[in-house]
Amino acid sequence: MTSALNGVSPRTHAVQAAAALAASMGIGRFVYTPILPLMHTQAGLSASLGATLATANYIGYLIGALAGILIPGVVRSAVVMRTSLVVLIATLALMPTTHDGSIWFALRLVAGISSALVFMIAVSALHAHLRGKFQHLAGWGFGGVGLGIALSGVLVFGIRFIGTWTTAWLASAALAVVCAVVAWGLTPEPRPIITPDAPGTTGPRRAHRWFMALFISYFLEGIGYIIAGTFLVAAIDLAAPEWVGSAAWIVVGLAAFPSCALWAWLSRRWSRPTLLLVALLIQAIGIALPAVIGGVGPALISAFLFGVTFLGVGSIVLAIGAHLQFPRAVALLTAGYSVGQILGPLVVTPLLRDGYRDALLLGSAVVLAAAVTATALRFRFPADLEAGPRTATSNKEVVFDVR
Repeated sequence: MTSALNGVSPRTHAVQAAAALAASMGIGRFVYTPILPLMHTQAGLSASLGATLATANYIGYLIGALAGILIPGVVRSAVVMRTSLVVLIATLALMPTTHDGSIWFALRLVAGISSALVFMIAVSALHAHLRGKFQHLAGWGFGGVGLGIALSGVLVFGIRFIGTWTTAWLASAALAVVCAVVAWGLTPEPRPIITPDAPGTTGPRRAHRWFMALFISYFLEGIGYIIAGTFLVAAIDLAAPEWVGSAAWIVVGLAAFPSCALWAWLSRRWSRPTLLLVALLIQAIGIALPAVIGGVGPALISAFLFGVTFLGVGSIVLAIGAHLQFPRAVALLTAGYSVGQILGPLVVTPLLRDGYRDALLLGSAVVLAAAVTATALRFRFPADLEAGPRTATSNKEVVFDVR
């Protein structure tokens, strides 16, 4: 059976979108995490510069996200997607050509812009092509991020024994090329899908208090999760045998791959505010675990708990934003989350002089604060709007149904 658009099978669209997300996010954005320890030991990268390079990537991601918001046609352009994939691959391949921190900063900044553009286009296409009876495949398409993390983790894990940090960057660029080839035929959404505001008793005024709690919680999650997303492997390497960090990153990817589909399935049985609270609590425990208990077991458990929640939290938050029918919910939540990701590495930079333990503890505390804030969503939450959730809530916005 084929989808309504272009006569291409729904599974093909899901595979193409997953490949685009694997290249842009799983590899282009997150391969830095397992390579970071190699750059510390082999390239002389300091902890503070490592944090700065992470921040550069997150600034780039925010720039790319804002471009998608301000120029809606960007998220419907095959040319932009393919150009961004090529640019992203080039930034990966150029990383080992220099030891200049300013050039590294520029490359990671451009990589962030490119990854954001590909992400938005791929997600837009994913839901446009898989809307309705094929929507269950969207969760697996989102899993491309986790698949990219797992594949790049396996790659860097092997390179630890036979190569150097330069080999790791070049190999990751080659892996991104493979994913880009698979994603190349992805057809972006041809036009915005417009929907009028749904009727209901909960307007912006009543929804304001719940949306503000959601916004603050997601902003805090952006700070806390990215601390682990950037430094988890390096932190584990200091407290366990050298191979464990890379193995843990593989576990993160394997756990993240089915996570969106899992949380969507759970949302049919429990309320999303409850699931958000549970996911954030699980993530806070996972981030803190390697900082409190050393060894292989806690490190791998930490990786699993982090992997199974960090994509799921995003899908739950966007669904709640849709449910509240708050104007421009997607744009506001994405912007707040992106700002949090920029702040995360900067906030912990002063704590990195003696390793990563304090950074992980702070990241866990921030995610715990996000969980505390999320509890406000569970009080008199407006269940009357549960029918027909949308993540685009204005009559001018594109629909992203994340169920």
